[in-house]
Amino acid sequence: MTILITGVAGLLGSRFAQWLLDNTGHKVVGIDNLSGGYSEYIPKGVDFNNFDCINQNNIGWVFRHYKPAIVYHFAAYAAEGLSPFIRMFNYENNLVATANIVNQCIKHKVDRLVFTSSMAVYGNGKSPFDESDSMAPIDPYGIAKMGCEMDIKIAGEQHGLDWCIVRPHNVFGPGQNIWDRYRNVLGIWMRQCIRGENITVFGDGEQIRAFTYIDNILRPLYLAGTSAKASNEIINLGGINYSTILMAAKIVAEVANAEALIELLGGRHEVRLAYSTYRKSVDILEYREDVSFEDGIEKMWKWARNQPARKVKDMPYEIEDKLYKFWE
Repeated sequence: MTILITGVAGLLGSRFAQWLLDNTGHKVVGIDNLSGGYSEYIPKGVDFNNFDCINQNNIGWVFRHYKPAIVYHFAAYAAEGLSPFIRMFNYENNLVATANIVNQCIKHKVDRLVFTSSMAVYGNGKSPFDESDSMAPIDPYGIAKMGCEMDIKIAGEQHGLDWCIVRPHNVFGPGQNIWDRYRNVLGIWMRQCIRGENITVFGDGEQIRAFTYIDNILRPLYLAGTSAKASNEIINLGGINYSTILMAAKIVAEVANAEALIELLGGRHEVRLAYSTYRKSVDILEYREDVSFEDGIEKMWKWARNQPARKVKDMPYEIEDKLYKFWE
């Protein structure tokens, strides 16, 4: 069986590809435009295609050439706070790209599409968020993910596309992009520790978030694509334990043995309490938190502190009205 992974050079795609190669006999094909991931993260054994998911001709060729049975669509630009200032980029790289993948899945009759959505679709709902809750996103990124989910479900109803939508919780670990200043908060803090800078926290730090170490969700992701129980299901994945942002920052500082101070910045437009139920991930995807948050931070820090300094091009703002001071 051939499995296709979009975003294969990123944290989720690269680690999942390696898990597949280590634990199954399936052929693994990858797509990535290398805008946020790195080619050296792609495991040997993956048939890699340096394509952008927006390009219909290239993506169509991949589906015709490899004939994947299962598609994992991980490619996205996940920056909730930045998305109001890059609306066009956000919708092109999240919503339009996903529509292209959905079209190909329908045309080539894949067995299942697994789509990684986001907790951002819940917006300011009442925590813990449950899969049965109404979607009410508060930013363009969440709107894009909501639109993708709705489109996938319609493709299932109208064209018979089998799907599973997972909503991961702040996944982290070795292989994450720690150089992007707009996303991946744990990576941002580790980069700041490496540079001897203050650890910056938005608002008062009392926002609640759930974090999930990457290795905890690899087998559940496989089951999302292969288990009959996961067919046409929406599943919160990970995040059994949660904490305040300030507490998470203190753990990073302690693990990194950093002298950096925790600096509170101004607030921003964001959900204050964001954590979810997890029963379905346990019952359907057999999720287990084998690696705790603290142990995961230690593993990621050992990796991060030995990484080369990489330059990441700042995202060009489409509008600057009410842009946060710390991004100017």
